[in-house]
Amino acid sequence: MRTFSLLKGLPIYELSTGSKIGEVCDLSISDQGTVNGLLIKNGAFIKKTRFIHISNVHSFGHDGVMVESMSKLEPIQENVDYTFQHHRHLLGKEMLTTEGERLGLLEDVYFLEEMGTIIGYELTDGFFSDIMEGKRVVKTVNPPSIGKDAIIVNVDKE
Repeated sequence: MRTFSLLKGLPIYELSTGSKIGEVCDLSISDQGTVNGLLIKNGAFIKKTRFIHISNVHSFGHDGVMVESMSKLEPIQENVDYTFQHHRHLLGKEMLTTEGERLGLLEDVYFLEEMGTIIGYELTDGFFSDIMEGKRVVKTVNPPSIGKDAIIVNVDKE
């Protein structure tokens, strides 16, 4: 299990050559609430954002992400469902339960690296609330409903 905040900024290495090909800058997230892939910044002087599908990632380590080949990097598609921070971003979006209870603002996601399944959401109510009460993590039963104004989730009551 991994959070986006731990993944962001990690270098991406090509397995066959050991060359660093970029750094993780964002996640691509589908309408069904799964991680499609990673957005990668690469290039020496002019940084380009590229996409790699989660199935093309060989392994996620604590100090780097390994991919089979740089040829697996793709240009960013204009029809990307959602990202965590950039295009149609989810960071800071209001989260509500299916019963209409406000949970907080989305701060981070927990996902299984191999499958891209999001299993939990870290929520905040703001800086002072985080200091006093801490952040909350909620587990969901079904994929979320992602809308323009809010994310609706069915919360696991365990």
